[in-house]
Amino acid sequence: MRDVRVILIGGTSNVGKSTVAQVVAEKVGFECLSTDGLARHPGRPWRTPEWDVPAHVAEHYGSLTVDELITSVLDHYESLWPRIEELITVRAADDRGSAGLVLEGSALWPVRVARLQVPHTAAVWLTADESLVRSRIHTAGRYEAATGKEQVLMDKFLARSVRYQRIMSDAVDRLAMDRIDAGDGRSVAELADAVLAAADAQSAVGRSSSGR
Repeated sequence: MRDVRVILIGGTSNVGKSTVAQVVAEKVGFECLSTDGLARHPGRPWRTPEWDVPAHVAEHYGSLTVDELITSVLDHYESLWPRIEELITVRAADDRGSAGLVLEGSALWPVRVARLQVPHTAAVWLTADESLVRSRIHTAGRYEAATGKEQVLMDKFLARSVRYQRIMSDAVDRLAMDRIDAGDGRSVAELADAVLAAADAQSAVGRSSSGR
């Protein structure tokens, strides 16, 4: 791969960003981080063996409309962007032999990334069919076994995730940036290779020399 030091991987929730990012990082010997580690928006509203849904998270998804949920999360990403940009800039400029960085997260908003003037940086967005996103969320939350109230919260999270992907994909396409279908049957390793190939071909952040 050419002299890329930072690879950005964006996408909606449950599209596979974290899994693909980890494999990409392993392949090139980079560190892997998530934008969630900088400041987390209300988390996923379903129980796991290690996680009970906090009251404020249940209130967030239970009381807001899908439009309000989208506004809330985009406002959060907007406020988080200066920290993300600083991290990208510092890691891209670090030529002291330290490992590069794979940074994944929904907070990597295409319009913001398109304005980056940071060398040695590439960006790719993952998308998937809405039915696959639904299936993954239902599986993660054990939807069929959940209570009616829990299902309502998951339905809201799903609706927000699907709406986010539509808006994000429109922005990626409008800006002629690179996105990869993560639900077309390719293995995680194959998706990681596709991300690396896209990164290697980019002549500007998120844009290949061919214009896509």
